[in-house]
Amino acid sequence: MRSIAWVTDSTCTIDPFFARDNHVYIVPLRLIVGEEVYRESIDISAEDFYEKMKNESKISSSQPPVGEFIELYEQLKDKYDDVIAIHCSSELSGTLHASLQAAEIAEVNVVGIDSQAGAFPLREMIESGIEWYKQGDTVGVIKEKIQNMVQNLRFYLIPASLHRLHSSGRVSGTQLAVSQLLRIHLLLRFDQGKIVVAEKIRTFKKARQRMMDVLKEDIKKIRKVCIMHANNEEEAKQMEQEITSSHPSLQTEIMTFIPVVGIHAGEGTIAMSWIRNHTR
Repeated sequence: MRSIAWVTDSTCTIDPFFARDNHVYIVPLRLIVGEEVYRESIDISAEDFYEKMKNESKISSSQPPVGEFIELYEQLKDKYDDVIAIHCSSELSGTLHASLQAAEIAEVNVVGIDSQAGAFPLREMIESGIEWYKQGDTVGVIKEKIQNMVQNLRFYLIPASLHRLHSSGRVSGTQLAVSQLLRIHLLLRFDQGKIVVAEKIRTFKKARQRMMDVLKEDIKKIRKVCIMHANNEEEAKQMEQEITSSHPSLQTEIMTFIPVVGIHAGEGTIAMSWIRNHTR
């Protein structure tokens, strides 16, 4: 069996011990809080980051330096037969481009995959790929199966702050102005890696219910749903309880959003994600 390494970034939310045991190499994004720069998930936890957000308005993020990827690929090229690089959406971050550019400089043949998301879906893609590898699938087959997952992922969120999404270019000035004027909540979704407005809804309660309704439309096609939150665990637990009471056979998981999402969507953001027709 050919040996394989996985290269990804800190948006994947993979457990470090699982990564170590399964040849997954995680390059952290950078979080900038005031004058301090942190490596996501290494120098600061998600919980600590959200605490810092409360007292600091100057917050941003950046992709990992190309040099860090080059150094990693130099270490991997003589240890593995194959390398799969799978990263957060290339529409929202330059991380995948930086990774593939570094692989070219290090002269490493890499199979690149754009997850078109991050967080739960990205983690599921990597963990599924590892299982398929253990079952004997080739890199080509694994890539094809993961790309099928990409096409079937669903990711909806209700942002707590349109100001942050606007400042990062993910919500237009018109959308921001209208939502403020009419007190409209936006239900957003991932569409081919981009964040787009799915619906404009008058109250948070109705936006939340609409997100639950969308889940119900796919309920027969999924085995698991992940509820994600940016320091809003109470709301996430309420949603999980509603889902499990109506659909007890459906697996559920609550995940604290990676800090990068909190930066752009704001503390309090709530989201759900699932992958249709996915079995390992």
